Amino acid sequence: MSKKVLVVDDDPDVRSFVVTVLEENEYIPLVAHDGVEGLEMIEKQSPDLVILDVLMPRGSGIRLYRHLKTDDVLKKIPVIMFTGIALRSFLKSQKALDEFKGGEIPMPDIYLEKPVEPEELVAAIEKKIG
Repeated sequence: MSKKVLVVDDDPDVRSFVVTVLEENEYIPLVAHDGVEGLEMIEKQSPDLVILDVLMPRGSGIRLYRHLKTDDVLKKIPVIMFTGIALRSFLKSQKALDEFKGGEIPMPDIYLEKPVEPEELVAAIEKKIG
């Protein structure tokens, strides 16, 4: 049985690239355009993996990542951060959110900075879900 991978990204070109890579490697792609839609898809579809952008206009990846990693049920879902934002900037944003909400958030399972070759993305996916 193929595994479901949710792509959460506001850029249609990025979504198209990732969906193509997923389909070519026999994964079932699910698509969300922002963090709000992404959370709805996660709750309805229970994906095996989430590929998540950081900056999106409605429901940022930063907040969705925090929600995933602090929810007792959802924190088991592996996340690949796939973004044009440097890891250091992402970690600073998490630290800022920590000051408001308390508690540290774990590092992303895998953090890929765009652009990425298809082979690098596939290797990251296979590392998390086979």
